[in-house]
Amino acid sequence: MMEHEGPEPTTAGALQQWREAERTVAVARRGRIAAEAAASAAEEAAEAALATAEAAKAALNAASLAERSAAKTAAAAKIVVQSTRADVAEAETDVSMAEVGEAEAHDLYRRAADRANQGG
Repeated sequence: MMEHEGPEPTTAGALQQWREAERTVAVARRGRIAAEAAASAAEEAAEAALATAEAAKAALNAASLAERSAAKTAAAAKIVVQSTRADVAEAETDVSMAEVGEAEAHDLYRRAADRANQGG
């Protein structure tokens, strides 16, 4: 509260002091509102930073999981490739054996046909 020293002010002087005090209060209130808004914005920024940190941690975990999954998939694919190569080698062996058998059967037929043609 203001203490007044000296003679009592006139009505005009008192009105001027009152208006100055009102302006001071208005400025102080605007300052308080601005400070509250800044504090609220700072709280929201802190919450956003925490959410971003949690999202980054989740993304890192997901990337690590994806890397492990890719490694397992690559290992499984390598096994499939090796197994398929073994199947191809076995199939090639089967074809070779079948060709030998077919050639023997053809030779046997040719000899039988020759004998039949010779009357024997």
